[in-house]
Amino acid sequence: MFGYIQGNGLFPEPLSTEEEKEYIDKMMLGDEEAKNILIERNLRLVAHISKKYSTTNIDQDDLISIGSIGLIKAINSFDNTKNIRLATYAARCIDNEILMFIRTSKKTKAEVFLNESIGKDKDDNEITLMDVIEKEETCIDDEIDLKLKIKELYNKMKEVLKDREINILKLRFGLNGIKPKTQNEIASMFGISRSYVSRIETKAIHKLSEVIKE
Repeated sequence: MFGYIQGNGLFPEPLSTEEEKEYIDKMMLGDEEAKNILIERNLRLVAHISKKYSTTNIDQDDLISIGSIGLIKAINSFDNTKNIRLATYAARCIDNEILMFIRTSKKTKAEVFLNESIGKDKDDNEITLMDVIEKEETCIDDEIDLKLKIKELYNKMKEVLKDREINILKLRFGLNGIKPKTQNEIASMFGISRSYVSRIETKAIHKLSEVIKE
């Protein structure tokens, strides 16, 4: 059978309806030669179906080889008690086998691409797309962890600090999303001295450090 494929020989003519029935009956009785004849005489069907996928980047001979596997599966599993032609059943199996191969090939190419080199880092090490994706995932995890810690810090501030202490720390360290301010700038905003801002800041940080240690 594979001699036809590899040698690009002409496929044999299909069986007539009477011949097909005869060989199917023999195959059902365990005749291996009858099974081989059914396979060989249906290779033209494989070639016909394979042409539908000629627009893919897969070699035509490879498509025929894959389709032939579908044909063999069809003949091995064919049930002659059901009201269906062998050619109809085989065509479905051939189609399914080729489609499954194409899907698997696309998936494999995607996996290979993820592991292909896309450049080098500053230490001259190869970098793949998978490395970049994993690094981004790590950065996302770090960002989530940081947000959780900031949320926890805000909760602690509300527990142990007075409103003025909270506001001064937010302004001093930019916790409210704006640019951090100097002690002089904060002093002007609150109408107090810079040294007083410094004392409030130091006291507030000390309170926080104590509760965080716990």
